[in-house]
Order: sequence, then structure tokens, then C-alpha cells
Amino acid sequence: MLKFGEKLSSRVESGSIVFLVGELGSGKTTLVRGILSGLGYDRTVVSPTYTLIEPYPGREFDVYHLDLYRLSRDDELENLGFRDLLDGHAACLIEWPEKGEANLPSPSMTIRIRILEPGREVEIDPGTGQ
Repeated sequence: MLKFGEKLSSRVESGSIVFLVGELGSGKTTLVRGILSGLGYDRTVVSPTYTLIEPYPGREFDVYHLDLYRLSRDDELENLGFRDLLDGHAACLIEWPEKGEANLPSPSMTIRIRILEPGREVEIDPGTGQ
């Protein structure tokens, strides 16, 4: 997932909204680590499960990694200040987008990850956003 994320990073740009869909433990955060590595970020990447949003400053644009797993209502996303991240000057990588779907814009890309033993199956859908 790390190497795949590094290769996929070339498709992530300022203004991108990427949905990451998959069950717990499927590798969504590991994929984000790979994307950030591919974008030149060389520090520790943590899961935003408890913070909900982790910012990562980039060379050309910032990246926000969101984990919406703990949201219980669609409108909670608004309270996080999510709209402020949509200024077109950053990319947003969003785990569990179905938890905030009513308040999310259309994605630039949706990545679906399925656990297969051994390994993973990844499906990428171009979105209608951006």
C-alpha cells in the first residue's frame, strides 16, 4: 500500500478531494502514508482517528487527512470547520466519507480497498469533483 500510494501521489493535486473507502484494517492510512511520501512529506504520518483531521504541510500544497469514522451525524462535519479546507489550496484525503456524505463535495477520486488474503484489491474511480 505504501508503494502504491507513492505512485498514486502523482494524481493528487491542490484542490483534490479523495475518498478512501474500506473496512477497518484495510490499509487506508497506510495508503495515505504512501501518498504523502510520494508528495515529498518525510515526517511521521499518524492516523487521525482521534483528532479527526491531521494537517500535513507540503512543498507545493498542503494535505489534510480526515478520518470520519467517529462521526455519528452528517452535520458534525460542519462543526470541524471542514468548509475552510476547501479553498482549493490543499488536497483532502478522507477516510470513511460515508459518515459525512451529505456534507461532502463530490470527490476527485474514490479509492476502494478490499482485504484479500493475502494482500489487497484496490479499485479507483475518477470522481466528478474538481
